Amino acid sequence: MGLKAAARELGRPVGEMGDPARGAGRTGASHPMTVNEAVLAVLRPKPDLAQLTGEPADVRAAAQAAFDAPAGLGTIASYATEVPLPATGTWSNPGKGGAQADIVITAPEDGVPLLFVKIDNCFESAQVLAAKIDKYMRFCQRKVKDVDGKERPMWRTRWWVPDGRHGDQPHPPLLLVFNRIGPRNPNTVIAQLAELTERHWKGTAYDGGFHMYDGKLPIVVTGMKQLQEHGPAGAVFRRFGRPHNQTLLEAIGNPRREAHDARQREHQEELRRIAAQHRAEREARRPVCAGCGTRFTDARWKAIEPAGWGAPRDTHPHLCDDCKQQAWSGPCAVEVLQ
Repeated sequence: MGLKAAARELGRPVGEMGDPARGAGRTGASHPMTVNEAVLAVLRPKPDLAQLTGEPADVRAAAQAAFDAPAGLGTIASYATEVPLPATGTWSNPGKGGAQADIVITAPEDGVPLLFVKIDNCFESAQVLAAKIDKYMRFCQRKVKDVDGKERPMWRTRWWVPDGRHGDQPHPPLLLVFNRIGPRNPNTVIAQLAELTERHWKGTAYDGGFHMYDGKLPIVVTGMKQLQEHGPAGAVFRRFGRPHNQTLLEAIGNPRREAHDARQREHQEELRRIAAQHRAEREARRPVCAGCGTRFTDARWKAIEPAGWGAPRDTHPHLCDDCKQQAWSGPCAVEVLQ
């Protein structure tokens, strides 16, 4: 009933809302609650301050701080939970071997067209998580025929993502949020997991100090406490293969490639500016016919330039071709040459 009510409120099909949270009876609802906390930490909804005028000062201060904090991603309609990612079967009847995203975020207006989120309460080993990432990869690599008869990745038949550049089209990124409830140390698990899944995420280095990730799965990790405190705008996200924390948009993107491309564009623009300046300076030096006032053509300009010590000099270097012809052929030559 909850999913149906939410679907009606948002004007979306029930199938797009995901599935009911599973495992509440087995785990005391810790995992579904963590999923909800992660949604709120990324969404960061703003309170309506006008509704809090009668509340105590500390409540209003907390609400004001939340209102002034950096915005989150998308709206509540941008989030779906417990979404099957079938490696076999269909969306509505997935087969074995696929993954399930705890959260799927679609907020293209905020720079996140598609993001899969996996919540880990630190009960699972790196090996178990690596097996789950294998399933994400199988889903991302799966291709099906679309309604136009063309074969494309299955995820593109459901979600819109801009086409990547030729040779640099990674799969949708995966965000792992570690909530330190269980006995495992997330730092140890993350280090092991990065090594176990390197074949999935490691890009190819190029001259210019950047990597390309064609056919790779960007994997980003963070902690629940850091996510709740700083949100997606905080530098609390570490992408596998990178040495420093970044904001979420930087972590799922390719800032070094973008910086390299920006430098290339600036260089090309500088070359165009220099070429335009040279053309303008050359035009300023272009001779003008003393007879009719027209500018010399390139061919005429070249003809009057000295070609060497033994080369004959032009007889009328201050005239264009037409005026030179008239000077040679008739009485107007006297007028022109005066």
